[in-house]
Amino acid sequence: MVAILDEANQVTGAVPRSVMRRDNLRHSATGVVVLNSAGEIYVHRRTPTKDVYPGRYDFAAGGVVAAGEDPFHAVVRELDEELGISGVELTRLPEDDYADENTRYHAYLYTCVWDGPVRHQPEEVAWGAWMSPAELVAKFDEWSFMPDTLALLGPYVRSLV
Repeated sequence: MVAILDEANQVTGAVPRSVMRRDNLRHSATGVVVLNSAGEIYVHRRTPTKDVYPGRYDFAAGGVVAAGEDPFHAVVRELDEELGISGVELTRLPEDDYADENTRYHAYLYTCVWDGPVRHQPEEVAWGAWMSPAELVAKFDEWSFMPDTLALLGPYVRSLV
């Protein structure tokens, strides 16, 4: 179940994820840019079976906040589920909103530093690699990235170049 939000980010109810996607209902989601101590960013490609933007590249781990779930706990959960990263200090970035014809949500955004191994969740992540901010920015126009990640976190990545 996913909590549905009004424009003031107040919970107005909860629906199954499939209904949220089908009706493009406003909800909460998380995003974490993972850097290593060398300043590289972890970039990955989503599996072709994802329910929104399948097969696209992404440079944030994250996902939908479940009904009744604290957004910070959702960030921790998603980072562990998608990339096998846990026990890291999360640095909060400003919250923001995103909307297009596929998704509408209030975003809780973070960064973290991780130098350990990355373990992909096979249902969600098909490929991944570390890239410098300059390499990643150069790929913005070449690869098909998640439009929400580009809009919400692209300026942050550009600031690192």
